[in-house]
Formats: sequence, structure tokens, C-alpha cells
Amino acid sequence: MSACARCGHENRAHAKFCEECAAPLARRCTNCGSELTPTAKFCPECAHPTGATGVVPAAASRFTTPNSYTPKHLAEKILTSKSAP
Repeated sequence: MSACARCGHENRAHAKFCEECAAPLARRCTNCGSELTPTAKFCPECAHPTGATGVVPAAASRFTTPNSYTPKHLAEKILTSKSAP
């Protein structure tokens, strides 16, 4: 059984899409985005390790932390304005 990252529904082992919300169930490499097999320990495209921190479910891969896309000058302005009364 495979749990959906989006809704948590338990799907059959080799399902490609969630039976509840239709989200893709394929694992993807966080380094290059290549699709991974369920047993892959390393990405076949870039050799990036696929351990717990190396793989992001396909549905969640497009969401990143604000640090990755916020310009440094804007982040500093936001942080300093929080401390202003």
C-alpha cells in the first residue's frame, strides 16, 4: 500500500495516481526532478541519494520555502519591519 502525500489515502502498491484525489504518486528526485522507482536508493539521472531527505512526493515538489525565492533585500526589509512598533 502507498499513502498519498496530498490527502493521506492508502492506494495499492503500484498505483500511479491517488484513487481519492488523483494526485500523482510517483517519487521524484529533489535534485533534478527525475521520476524514481519505489526501491531506488540513488537517482538514475544525477546519482543524488534518495533517502528520507532526498525525495519529495511529486505533489509537493513545486512548493518550496520562502527563503528559496525571496530576494535578500526584501527579506531583510520584512524582518526589520516586524520589529518596528
